[in-house]
Amino acid sequence: MAASLSALAACAGRLDGNAAGNVAPAGADPLQDEADACLDGLAVVGSLEARMAALKVHFAAGYAHAAAALAAPAGSPQECTAQEMAVTAEVACVLTVSERSAAALLADSATLTEDLPLTLAALGAGTISWQHARVMCDETSGLDPAAAAALEAHFLDPEAPFAARGCPAGELVPGRFRAKARSWRERHHPVSIEARHRKGAKERRLELVPDRDGMAWLSAYVTADVAAGVWSRATDAARALQGPAEARTLTQLRADVATSWLLGGDAEGIPSPKAQVLVTVPVLSLLGVANEPATLDGYGPIPASMARRLVADGATSFLRVLTDPRSGAPLEIGRTSYPVPKAMRQWLRLRDGRCPFPGCSNHSLDNEADHLLAWSDGGGTGISNLGQPCRKHHRLKHSSRWKPVGATKDQPPGWISPSGRSYPSEQQDWEPPHWPDHPGHTGEDPEREPPTGPDGLPGAPGPGPPLPMDPFPDWALFIAA
Repeated sequence: MAASLSALAACAGRLDGNAAGNVAPAGADPLQDEADACLDGLAVVGSLEARMAALKVHFAAGYAHAAAALAAPAGSPQECTAQEMAVTAEVACVLTVSERSAAALLADSATLTEDLPLTLAALGAGTISWQHARVMCDETSGLDPAAAAALEAHFLDPEAPFAARGCPAGELVPGRFRAKARSWRERHHPVSIEARHRKGAKERRLELVPDRDGMAWLSAYVTADVAAGVWSRATDAARALQGPAEARTLTQLRADVATSWLLGGDAEGIPSPKAQVLVTVPVLSLLGVANEPATLDGYGPIPASMARRLVADGATSFLRVLTDPRSGAPLEIGRTSYPVPKAMRQWLRLRDGRCPFPGCSNHSLDNEADHLLAWSDGGGTGISNLGQPCRKHHRLKHSSRWKPVGATKDQPPGWISPSGRSYPSEQQDWEPPHWPDHPGHTGEDPEREPPTGPDGLPGAPGPGPPLPMDPFPDWALFIAA
């Protein structure tokens, strides 16, 4: 804390010196120095806010523990609830916040101090923010202690097996960190994704929520493959309607297209293209000898059974991509020429997943393939010279001194700001697959009857249903290698 305060004082001193009109050394730029001092100061303040949040956690958890020790033993559940309400009310009054906010702080403080030591240590060191800590509390909720510790270690312990790749957790905006944490939680949840998906599918529904100004939200809780297909199809249809004479934005067009389809009215003039959604399937899951989750572009992990069904049914809206059985990374598809080929665009979607600008969540369907080093300046049309920024950050690149750099076949470009600071891009968190203990193992599937032998006792599994035809022509050669 003292070091942070000293750094903050130094930044303030640089600003005060410029404001006082101190003579700068020959060749120095006072305005640039002021800009740098402000950015350095913001970074230090952010770290101080995180450390202050860690102190607040310690004090809140300490007060709750002391108050529980001071109170007389509760004689009934009602007395226990009354004691908790009294503690919450005291904290709310001290902080001048609502009792709901105070209750959330007390709950998060208890979780951090009792169950998430790495998160609390990172918060105290200023390497993650309070928002990141709350995400960790949310995403470990409902997990047993071992699973919660594994999730925490994956993102905050660089020595953990298969630690998260790319940006450290504190360098991801909280929304992107939540997406990555949730994706990892889905893949490693102690209850199989197959069982949780079956439960969720039974709860599918359509909801109407009134809003202000004569508006309302219409949402559908459906399976991920259906939702991704609808979103992709509506996006493509909305893009086809854009033009010089069209005043509606892409967001407005997407809503208008979808509602027109739902109402079954006059859809003349509204194209109905097929969705093109990437489904990344681990090799062994496709073959049916494992139940590793697949990944649906723009969504995250889906059950292996859903991926197998999409491939077996010949769903042309979904493009199947196989992953390397050693590293978990997708296999490359694509080659050369100035116009970016369709296969190479699909590879960009696999590599980046979304706009590669730090913190941007615009996913790949809405983004544009772009040469990092312009073709006219000698740049080629290879994967390592391509990015797929969203339209906003594409304009930023061409209208300012922000510059994307450092892309590779497997890693999206980072960015250098006009001030010269480097900001890494988020990477896909591919994992090596889990190899089954024996060829017949297919993972947990509570609804599948265990195989039996002639005597009716559990025995070796039978041949099972035939595998779907694989459209990848070199598949047999790849497996042999």
